[in-house]
Amino acid sequence: MAAVHPAHGLARAAGFLAVLWCSLASGAAPAPEYQVKAAYLFNFGQFVEWPPEVWTTPNAPFAICVIGDDPFGRTLDDVVRGESVNGHPLVVRRHKDHKEATGCNILFIARSEAARLDDTLVAVKGRHVLTVTDIDGADRAGAIIVLVSVNNRVRMRINVAAAKTNRLVISSKLLRPAEVVGLDES
Repeated sequence: MAAVHPAHGLARAAGFLAVLWCSLASGAAPAPEYQVKAAYLFNFGQFVEWPPEVWTTPNAPFAICVIGDDPFGRTLDDVVRGESVNGHPLVVRRHKDHKEATGCNILFIARSEAARLDDTLVAVKGRHVLTVTDIDGADRAGAIIVLVSVNNRVRMRINVAAAKTNRLVISSKLLRPAEVVGLDES
């Protein structure tokens, strides 16, 4: 996993704030909660390691996919525009059904998919996909990262057993501030 230079991290944070300000100024921004969650999705690519066989070509895109009703609007696109993860250009894809969601590195499962959560998680299990959602209790169903709102702040709950099943290595820098679950599973 490539280390992020502190100056580069500050530049990214400043860039995100500029995008956030422009979105707010245009009046087209989603709820502030989803602006923060868009930044989380972008940063997960920096703190999770995918197995080498995921990359079919050296310049294969790094895909952040959203399944269901997109709560991000254009904010997610703005956050990742021109960015890359370990040399792989970032792209955002939107899907209505888990059967369409192929080639995803990160899959955000929208709340509109709560009734189909189990089917979606089964469909991507073992396929090296970082599943992220804000559906309450999804970590118990096998989602890897659940973003929860606590006192108007977004927090992470990370299921390390589910990450291990998908052969993803999560950096301690991401685990440290999170609530870690799934430790007692093998």
